[in-house]
Order: sequence, then structure tokens, then C-alpha cells
Amino acid sequence: MGKSGTYVTDVPLKGSAEKHYKRWKSENHLFPDAIGHHIQGVTVHEGDWDTHGAIKSWNYTCDGKQEVFKEKREFDDKKMTVTFRGLDGHVMEQLKVYDVIFQFVPKSVEGCLCKVTMIWEKRNEDSPEPIKYMKFATSLAIDMDDHILKDQSKA
Repeated sequence: MGKSGTYVTDVPLKGSAEKHYKRWKSENHLFPDAIGHHIQGVTVHEGDWDTHGAIKSWNYTCDGKQEVFKEKREFDDKKMTVTFRGLDGHVMEQLKVYDVIFQFVPKSVEGCLCKVTMIWEKRNEDSPEPIKYMKFATSLAIDMDDHILKDQSKA
């Protein structure tokens, strides 16, 4: 097995690309209410909720375990892409590189496609591949869709 890799998956969503992008880019404070079974808390350390390069900590549950993740945020409005660059936390004990990229691609009729890309590199050969974190990231996108659809129907 290699020490690094990239996972990519496409998640079809019913909510609009714009709404999803906005939620992931600048509305992270809504995550604990929206998907509290995954995300228990989000704290801003540097910058603001919607600042490029902001640093945030996430308290979350993955595979039944409570973990913490500290990341630096980057985004691209043209491509509707949000990148979480791993800095510290449980996942960074096993990985040297851990970038999770969410890209929201509008579909011609309705809804969008969320392209989830995870780029990773292990600290050592014995560390497991971060497949559980890929499943986690994918489930965040899927579960957030329900919440965004509820918000859309209220509007």
C-alpha cells in the first residue's frame, strides 16, 4: 500500500449548488444545529466565519468516536469549491497531509453534484488509510442536503 492517495466521489444533492456552497463557505456555525449527530461544535480561531484562510476547530463524531479537527479554510467562488486543509487534531496524528475539498456543481434541471475529494498522506506505513474519514465527509454532504431542502421550502 502506498503512503498517500486521493479519494474522489460524486454525491448527487437535491439542494442548489449556491445554497450548499454558501453553507459550507460561510455558514459553518449552523452545522451543529443542522447535523448535530455528526458535528457537535465549530469554533473560529483566526479570521471570521467566511474569511479565506480562517482557522477553525471542529468537534465531531466519526465511527462513534468523539474527535477534534483543526483546519484552515480556502475557497474559490468561481468554482464553488471549499477546501479544508488539516492542521491539527485526531486525524493529523495519523496523516501528514489531509485536505478535503467540496465542490458544488450545478445540474441543468435542479439540484447539484457535490464532488468530494480527499488528498492524504500517511505519517507512517502502519497508519490506516483514511477511508472512514472519506465516508464521514460524504455523509456530511448528504445529511446537509436534507437541511438545505427544509430551508429552501421555508423561503
